[in-house]
Amino acid sequence: MRRSTRKEQDPDLGILAVQLSARVQREIFIRAAQHGFEDVRPRHGAVLAFLDAEGTRPGELARLAGRNKQTMGAILDELERLGYVRRAPDPADRRARLIMPTERGLQFMELSETLVSQIEQDLSDTLGPDLYGKFRDGLRRVAASLPATGRDTEG
Repeated sequence: MRRSTRKEQDPDLGILAVQLSARVQREIFIRAAQHGFEDVRPRHGAVLAFLDAEGTRPGELARLAGRNKQTMGAILDELERLGYVRRAPDPADRRARLIMPTERGLQFMELSETLVSQIEQDLSDTLGPDLYGKFRDGLRRVAASLPATGRDTEG
């Protein structure tokens, strides 16, 4: 049996994780486009998923998203150009910068929270609440058992 056929028929953890991530992201961004956010892309989720309303330092965003600083800088440049974020001095340390969501960024962040909740509810309805709860718990435990740092997978 060809490797590709075997992997398609019995995907390993890495393939399943990538498929889950890609499909959830695709669903979020398809639904977001229906609400007027056609310009935001899945790669922007590395910022928008972790951004605090009161601002977040770029290094912290990179750490949370598992991206290197160069990749994060490129994503931030795109989001700034698109009007989702702006850079501002950090009041706690004038040498540091904060990434602040704009009004459009805040609107997207609010919508994405709603969309993720809807997707999770759909999955819970499909699997049943008990199985979905166990799935989330197992997924969280598996993710926590693997190193969170390392080489950027997108840079």
